[in-house]
Amino acid sequence: MKRILLPLKVLLFFLLTTTISAQLPKQEKTALISLYKSTNGEGWTNSWNLKEKVSKWYGVQIENNHVVSINLHRNNLDGTLPKDIKGLRHLEKLNLAFNNLQGTIPNEITDLENLKILKLEMNSLKGNLPKDYSKWNNLKELTLFNNKLEGEIPNGIGALVNLELLNLSSNYLTGNLPKAIESLTKLEQLELFGNKFSGQIIVDLGKLSGLTSLVLAYNNFDGVAPESLQNLKKLKFVQIQGNKFSSFKGLNYMQSETLLTFDSDNDALNLKYNNPRFSFSRLADTKYEDKRIEE
Repeated sequence: MKRILLPLKVLLFFLLTTTISAQLPKQEKTALISLYKSTNGEGWTNSWNLKEKVSKWYGVQIENNHVVSINLHRNNLDGTLPKDIKGLRHLEKLNLAFNNLQGTIPNEITDLENLKILKLEMNSLKGNLPKDYSKWNNLKELTLFNNKLEGEIPNGIGALVNLELLNLSSNYLTGNLPKAIESLTKLEQLELFGNKFSGQIIVDLGKLSGLTSLVLAYNNFDGVAPESLQNLKKLKFVQIQGNKFSSFKGLNYMQSETLLTFDSDNDALNLKYNNPRFSFSRLADTKYEDKRIEE
């Protein structure tokens, strides 16, 4: 009996050791090394020792032998995002905020179909937003504020059906809001402060029934202020000041009982809806460090 058990123990030990030491797929490690090289990895605040196991690399989380999270927030990344990033097929969270990323956002990043959180705020990214979001069915948070992005919000953004937070504030984005935004029915925060959006808002914001924060301040929107706001019952923060709205009459009967901040260019409405016991500005989040949990 002992002669039979011994080989079984050896076999189990071998299998366990093999599982533990299993390596990442080649394309995932290639993607990580590309990110390291294209953003001056040697100059990072917390750099990677490429001779060590990937599991020891700063900010990299691995589960079941796949990279599921990268958090290099405020880590002195300086360079561009590589197209090879598409190799991180199992990635769920990517936080590269508060660095010095330049160049454009590669279209290949939208191939990451498991991505839930993308944080690229407070960098120097430029160019247009990606157009195809059909593979981002799982995305919940997209924060790109304080970059140099330009062009219009593409209609493809309507594919982000599970998105809860969209923050594109403090860029150079133009055009009007696409009707496709109405498809983002799970959206809780829509923040577009300080861009160059213009025209009358034709989006029925009333379809975003879960919206708690709407920041459209300091753009060039005109016409009548969006009357559909008065149908939203969960709103806490509304900032629409600094635009060219010609009328606010459709906002006289707001249904939300949770309003804490209401800022517009109509003093009567501000007085009516602002909670005097609460002083807070969502605009601060576009200028300083994001207060949400760093993923």
